[in-house]
This record gives sequence, structure tokens and C-alpha cells, in this order.
Amino acid sequence: MTGVQSDSASGAQGSHRIAHISLDEETILWRNADVEQERRVAIYDLIEENTFKPVRSAARGAKGPYRLKLSVQDGRLAMEIADKEENTLETLLIGLARFRRLIREYFAICDSYYQAIRKATPAEIETIDMARRGIHNNAAELLVERLEGKVETDFATARRLFTLICVLHIKG
Repeated sequence: MTGVQSDSASGAQGSHRIAHISLDEETILWRNADVEQERRVAIYDLIEENTFKPVRSAARGAKGPYRLKLSVQDGRLAMEIADKEENTLETLLIGLARFRRLIREYFAICDSYYQAIRKATPAEIETIDMARRGIHNNAAELLVERLEGKVETDFATARRLFTLICVLHIKG
């Protein structure tokens, strides 16, 4: 289980936030150094600043901060949400069919980006990075839409969660 937590930021940002996140290592079949760096940055940034309020759990009185475990089960994203004492509050299952094209495009553009960093001009790198950000933004918007009524979150949190969803889809 890969996980990171931070208790230092919890007071400053309110209680409806993720304080710990982990990825199901059995779901991740393979990753290279570039992907591992993306995972580390996404988790670090997510823990430092995020908005995450599971609607049903909050309605039942859960205040957070929350622990989140991400995995893929039967082609769906499983988001296991627990309280700080690790008591499971709920598990959300979100179909990933609408994300598949975006995930493939994101992997392809990231490969181009990593290759460009090694040998392209700054202008070429910037063009590829703009395309990468565009795909990432589209995926974050879709994630916010798919979480509607389930989790209240912001765009930046959704972007980082999409990065982690991509990490869960890497095949060797």
C-alpha cells in the first residue's frame, strides 16, 4: 500500500479534506521513474491542499479529515473513504468507461512529453505540455461531474485524483 499523510495542514483547511491517501498496490502492475514521480507529486500536492467532502457521510455527521484508498475493481474506481481512526465511512464505485479515452490520451501525451524533455526545443516542450494540461483538465472536469452528489470537491483536487487514477491503470 502506497500512502502519504499530513496532519500539519488539517487545521488550516477545515475538516472536509483528505489527510491520507493510498493506492492499492495490487492494482498497479508497473510504473517507471517518470510515473513514480507523477504519483509522488500528485499525492504530496493533494495532501497539502484539497477539498473533499463525501456528501452521504457528512450528512450522517462525519467531519473528516478523511483517509482515502483508491483501487480499480471490475473496471470501476473504488474510493474507500474512512475517518481518521480508519473506520470505513463508505465506498464509492465510479464507472471508468467514460475515462478510458482520456486515460489513453493522457498516457500518450505524457510519453511524448517525457521524450521531448530529453531532446526537444523549449517551444516544442511547451506545446506538448499545453496539450497534456488540456487533457488533464478535461478529465478533471469529467471527474467532478461523476462525483456530483457523492463528493464535493474542487478542480485542483479532481486533477490530482485523475493523475492517481491514471497510475492505477498502468500496465506493464
